[in-house]
Amino acid sequence: MNAVTNSRPPVALTIAGSDSGGGAGIQTDLRTFAFHCVHGTSAITCITAQNTLGVTRVDAIPTEAVVAQIQAVVEDIGVQGAKTGMLLNQEIILAVAQQVEAWKIANLVVDPVMVSRTGAQLIDDDAVQTLCHALIPLATIVTPNRYEAQIMSGLSINSLDDMQAAAQIIHQNLGAKAVLVKGGGMQGSLRGVDVWFDGQKLQTLTTKLVDTKNTHGTGCTLSAAIAANLAQKKDLLTAVQQAKDYVTTALTYALDIGKGQGPVGHFFPLLRN
Repeated sequence: MNAVTNSRPPVALTIAGSDSGGGAGIQTDLRTFAFHCVHGTSAITCITAQNTLGVTRVDAIPTEAVVAQIQAVVEDIGVQGAKTGMLLNQEIILAVAQQVEAWKIANLVVDPVMVSRTGAQLIDDDAVQTLCHALIPLATIVTPNRYEAQIMSGLSINSLDDMQAAAQIIHQNLGAKAVLVKGGGMQGSLRGVDVWFDGQKLQTLTTKLVDTKNTHGTGCTLSAAIAANLAQKKDLLTAVQQAKDYVTTALTYALDIGKGQGPVGHFFPLLRN
């Protein structure tokens, strides 16, 4: 008879939307947590009808239901790291911020999900303002893409200098402990180059560029990996650097499924054995 081995892993919480195609959102976050040996929990904010070609429908979860999900997790299981993704509207954003404060949720990674990497705005202006002034000040780190960083900083971002200036402005004006301006939407040699700023250290973070069209879910994966690393008590910059390495390798094993943009390959550790 086999002995029972009890395990008490770190716990991470994702507060985000559901992607029916499994390429981003809650589904991607939970896979990322699992492959970091972190127990994943969730609070779903919206349900999308989505595949590799795009989104055809979005339905918001009632705010009270979002709050109930967060409460159910933190009051019983506890949370050592958390991330937010698509929060969809002003009411949900405000409710999430209130829960983060009320439960003192630490190691919060805010992936703004306000503008796509192609420049399409995903939430309305009121929701953007609430996200910037109610939730981001509570963040351990915020991870805007190029277009989100433009909104948050008020700058037009076309160069590495612009990315560095934006990171410093966002840190100073919005109050997150650290900022990671992502370069996935940049052109040429800046594609995939990220800029880190924590109030003291301004650093350019690079990894090898993976040439693939199947990049769906990279932003979700990165923020989830950072949250998982923080839940494991890694320091913030190490958490970010290791998360970038994880995403880069997952892109190398990206899944060529569907007729459009496939997702990154989270289960590469199994394929390499």
